[in-house]
Amino acid sequence: MEPAQYFIAFASSFAITVAGMPFIIGYFRMRKQGQEIRDEGPKWHNSKAGTPTMGGLGFLAAAVITSIWFSLWQQQMTTSLLILVFVLLLYGIIGFLDDYIKLAKKQNEGLTSKQKFIAQVVVAIIFYVVYRMEGYPNTLNFFGIELPLSIFYGVFIIFWLVGFSNAVNLTDGIDGLVSGLGTISFATYGLIAWKQQQYEVLIVCLAVMGGLVGFFPYNKKPAKIFMGDVGSLALGGLLAAISVVLHQEWTLLLVGLVYIFETASVIIQVTSFKMTGKRVFKMSPLHHHFEMSGWSEWKVDTVFWSIGLVASIIVLLIVL
Repeated sequence: MEPAQYFIAFASSFAITVAGMPFIIGYFRMRKQGQEIRDEGPKWHNSKAGTPTMGGLGFLAAAVITSIWFSLWQQQMTTSLLILVFVLLLYGIIGFLDDYIKLAKKQNEGLTSKQKFIAQVVVAIIFYVVYRMEGYPNTLNFFGIELPLSIFYGVFIIFWLVGFSNAVNLTDGIDGLVSGLGTISFATYGLIAWKQQQYEVLIVCLAVMGGLVGFFPYNKKPAKIFMGDVGSLALGGLLAAISVVLHQEWTLLLVGLVYIFETASVIIQVTSFKMTGKRVFKMSPLHHHFEMSGWSEWKVDTVFWSIGLVASIIVLLIVL
């Protein structure tokens, strides 16, 4: 297949998202269902209360529909593609339930942390079982060194999928941040998949990219809609799954560098406060610290996108 034909996957997902997002926004506005803002969050975020959420439904649907029809057309419907779509859907459903409970109860708490964790672990275990059934090895690619982990590779996969699913979720705290970072991340893995001739993975990456680019005009500041947990949990879980299927696990440490910093800031903040009663950051996750330091949301976006882009370019220079 000609390289240009793969652009159709991107264009399809983009078009579906752009066409469907006004209806999703209109529906939630009609129902008067919008985001509940945390009391401990930045005070200027109170103006965002009532903004429609669960916008991730739009680009997830677009990505799934595009991945299925395009792979059938190009005869690229493989188990690898299906398990990636499975991860995207199932983590999306977990996020959907979390968002739905928040909206139904009009509070900022959805599923309990235990319920969410168990559901994420179950999806990761299913992914690992299918991964092994497909004949993939129990070895971890750590900066080019193959580490035989036996069954402990399954434990790693659970940690990887659950960890990055929550890391992207924590990063999704200001307008447009994850939309931009996600586009960069999936573009990076799309190029790696192309290099490895894993075209089914490339299809999924392009479908998600198209959805995110189509979603961005509605999500950039001032956001008309937020992606919600339905979007962020799904994106994080899928990124981790793709790094595993491409057997380039270590690359996510750089491709996902911003997500890691955001998560680390929360861990450091909580640990420091419990042990010393003092906070290291003005607020966590990290993007809120910079907001409290006087940065605009656009400045946080552009700086964090730049970090993600540079880190991803470094990965591509090493891998390609």
